[in-house]
Amino acid sequence: MRVFRAIAIIALLSAPAFAQGQGHMQQAGEKAPDKTRQEIEADKEAQKAYERSLSNIPDQAASDPWGNVRSENAPKAVTKAPAKRTKIGGIAHAVVGGH
Repeated sequence: MRVFRAIAIIALLSAPAFAQGQGHMQQAGEKAPDKTRQEIEADKEAQKAYERSLSNIPDQAASDPWGNVRSENAPKAVTKAPAKRTKIGGIAHAVVGGH
């Protein structure tokens, strides 16, 4: 009975994989099948429809999303002079304030 159950489980699990392998898929290096006249005409019509749809899109001016934040006459960042350093007992210390 265990053998029968094992075979049934294997069959159920392998059925989806077997079903996927039934259709033919183009493999790497395999030449694509020739298109029929209807497929070629359908491709041409699709290309024409695509080009027509592109012509319906209006031209847009270049936008600058940060234009409101930036300004031409913005003040430059002020650079601080480095803190004066003193040596006390062989160790450098920064003097803050002007004591």
